[in-house]
Amino acid sequence: MLALDDVHAGYGRVQVLNGLSLTVPEGAIIALLGGNGTGKSTALKVAAGLLEPTSGEVRFDGVRIDDVPADRRIGMGLVLVPQGKEVFAGMSVQENLLVGAYHRRRAKAEVRADLEARYAEFPKLAAMRSRSAGALSGGERQMLSIARALMGRPRLLMLDEPSAALAPRVVQEIAEIVLDLNERGLTILLVEQNVAMAMAIAEHLYIMREGAIAFDRPITEGDDDADDLKAYYLGQSVG
Repeated sequence: MLALDDVHAGYGRVQVLNGLSLTVPEGAIIALLGGNGTGKSTALKVAAGLLEPTSGEVRFDGVRIDDVPADRRIGMGLVLVPQGKEVFAGMSVQENLLVGAYHRRRAKAEVRADLEARYAEFPKLAAMRSRSAGALSGGERQMLSIARALMGRPRLLMLDEPSAALAPRVVQEIAEIVLDLNERGLTILLVEQNVAMAMAIAEHLYIMREGAIAFDRPITEGDDDADDLKAYYLGQSVG
């Protein structure tokens, strides 16, 4: 569904991605792991159209989208939930949600129906629909960010470290939301540093180092200790 093939990208003279290649099959949850500065968020920005690669290909549904603007990619169904639980703090919960449907704002009846669907999926947000988004907790802001992305009717949802700085109970709640979305047919690309969460919900994982994929393998049922993964993640050799 989504493929990055030998992608190079960076910021000015700083090269971040150095031949990154990965695929996200339709209907899957794929985890992209790695330490700080390995290029995970940059990879998502390239996929979302927020950063143009200097070389390589980005394909969605088999079609090259290297030069497709970010707003058009949203319309195609490729939506990013950025790192940092970013919300429009001075706007209400409902106003934040409506921003997610801005590109199809003329379909007013559909947008209203989707808004009520999001409130059904996220009852905490329904109870706070008039509250300022800036007054929400970290977990509530993360839920709002995900719900806002869903207002764009994504086919592939990219999540950039959704568990960061959240309490374990909230991390579990976010994981359950991601699993439920996937069970309803949404493809997920999950960038994480929380190895345990990624192993619990993904079916295949990639690990990045120095802007490229250094390790990848499928995750099987009961594969929760993953000694080879832990060793690799800590920089040890894997036999």
